[in-house]
Amino acid sequence: MPVIPFQEVFLARHGETEWNLVGRRQGQLDAPLTPAGIGELEHMADRLRALPIDAIFSSPLGRSMASARIFAGALGSTVVTVDELAEIHHGAMAGLTGDEIERSFPSETSRRAADKYRWQFPGGESYAEGDVRAAAALRVIAAAGAARPLVVSHEMIGRMLLRNLLDLPPMEALAYGHPHDVIYRVDMAGKILHEIRSS
Repeated sequence: MPVIPFQEVFLARHGETEWNLVGRRQGQLDAPLTPAGIGELEHMADRLRALPIDAIFSSPLGRSMASARIFAGALGSTVVTVDELAEIHHGAMAGLTGDEIERSFPSETSRRAADKYRWQFPGGESYAEGDVRAAAALRVIAAAGAARPLVVSHEMIGRMLLRNLLDLPPMEALAYGHPHDVIYRVDMAGKILHEIRSS
């Protein structure tokens, strides 16, 4: 991967949505933020005021943009949309719960387990394809001149952002979860990951 001249990168996941509450996969579909999700974002925004963030970039999806605007309001900044930060496309599984997926795609769970990185959502994307987009997104952000950007996106594409920033093997990156109330602070000099929590 080419050297990207960041000093730190702050990775945020969008706030909790109505579909997150019921276990419905969103992918590149959207659902509104919950009141609790908005509250967590406001607490996180307060924590970010003291940090040296110099720009905010967001996925174009509504839940991410709504989250980024809360951060921008606290930081007195604006939000730049980066299309490559959109969540991995869930194809025919978008909008379905886990039970609905099991009924409609009974063989896909085992296929995914065999090669999670390269497995592709039916009619959608794989993590490997998301990995390419994540690298492209970081190049776009670097080209904008940000040294300490806040990047607001999603859990799955966020794993691939971490993979690129920390030069992780794919399966190690896939082991990361990203709770809604945590922002990852990536120290690029030391390749060290810190967590900033809402409380």
